[in-house]
Amino acid sequence: MSSEQISIRRQRKTRIVATLGPASSSHERIKQLFLAGVDVFRLNMSHGEHKDKEALVHTIRAVERELNHPIAILADLQGPKLRIGLFEDGKITLKEGQPFKLDLLDQPGTSERVYLPHKEIFAALDVGTNILLDDGKIRLEVEAVEESRARTRVIVGGVLSDRKGVNVPNAVLPLAALTAKDRKDLTFALQCGVDWVALSFVQRAADVAEAKKLVGKKAAVMAKIEKPAAVEALDEIIELADGVMVARGDLGVEEPVENVPGIQKQIVRKARHAGKPVVVATQMLESMIKSPVPTRAEVSDVATAVLDGADAVMLSAESAVGDFPIEAVQVMDRVASRVEHEPTYFLSGSEERTNPNATTEDAITAAARQVARTVNAKAIVTFTSSGATALRAARERPDAPILTLTPKLAVARRLAIVWGLHTVKTKDVGAFEEMVGKAKRMALRAGLVVPGDRIVVTAGVPFGTPGATNVLHIAWISGNELG
Repeated sequence: MSSEQISIRRQRKTRIVATLGPASSSHERIKQLFLAGVDVFRLNMSHGEHKDKEALVHTIRAVERELNHPIAILADLQGPKLRIGLFEDGKITLKEGQPFKLDLLDQPGTSERVYLPHKEIFAALDVGTNILLDDGKIRLEVEAVEESRARTRVIVGGVLSDRKGVNVPNAVLPLAALTAKDRKDLTFALQCGVDWVALSFVQRAADVAEAKKLVGKKAAVMAKIEKPAAVEALDEIIELADGVMVARGDLGVEEPVENVPGIQKQIVRKARHAGKPVVVATQMLESMIKSPVPTRAEVSDVATAVLDGADAVMLSAESAVGDFPIEAVQVMDRVASRVEHEPTYFLSGSEERTNPNATTEDAITAAARQVARTVNAKAIVTFTSSGATALRAARERPDAPILTLTPKLAVARRLAIVWGLHTVKTKDVGAFEEMVGKAKRMALRAGLVVPGDRIVVTAGVPFGTPGATNVLHIAWISGNELG
């Protein structure tokens, strides 16, 4: 990627994540998705072969080079997804009030029992525990627990077929955060050079710590909040993770559905206060899998996430297997752009703004937002080698656009998921005057300023010191900077 040519600049601050799949795997389609508004491409490691994922990574990087714009890749690990075994006839019908057993007997199931190949679960069950099957469509209540089986009674019946999912909402299960498959997928994803790794079914902060130890500095780790236990441990999880995702699919199975909107707002608020990127995901434009237009409720759902200040909103099946992947991205782009122009948008952001910590870095970044507003600066320019300065700038949710300059392509890619950042890879600077000159040139090239405008510049001195934001400078654009 060129270090001086300015890439495409989004007009909105909220980012868009799109999942790739059969409907979106060609070079032309991925390029179209990016041009429509995608900032981050998600690889769902639950499906497909490694060779197919590797081909997608190569294609994304080719589009990145072609358009000279850093693009983030997020590898979403499957996690310890619990499933029942098979049935003799492929499916059964459970009736309310009937007894039903879950056991460790690896044989086809009947209307009386089914194989549950997760021995550790039985130790976590108590009498009265609810067990949900098939995304909550079937509900069982435990009446007795033995070492190798659980006797239950059907509370909500229905048709149950092979390999349906199992959820135990009110228990912290003694399961490893990473399965054997996850570890293989993680090693592969890191070898491919992905920028973010999403960790599924997080229950505790230790799960995040385990993943971060394996990932090291090769990628950032995003914790998916989709279990009640994770909501309970939210503060500790956010502190350890590099970002969080509101994964509303399983969260809406394990929590009463009426609790999910409040939990979503809680997660977004806490992540914003911590300065960690937060993604809202699952069923945002679900009807667009088959329809070229969304429902009004779906538009409101996207708008709510944007108004709450989420860094990004995500498409899953809509872009992976849907009939209208480009249109779905365009809808998200238009909704986010429109909401951000509402008079209440930045007002709501200021209400949620957190007080800076008692550090030089936080003080400088908070001051940059206020100074930019006071002098009517047209942009805030941040120099960063690790991304920390840019994350602080985004946490402040300033009115002015944020132009982030970094010498590291990996950092530029990782920041593509963060609210409001237009990140450009450029050569590092070694002196104060050089920094100011480059900030003015790059702001002009990005179309953020015209002669006579002011910009606010933040950086860390000595240059190249990760996380050391200790300089704030107001610069005036003369118009001769490109001459």
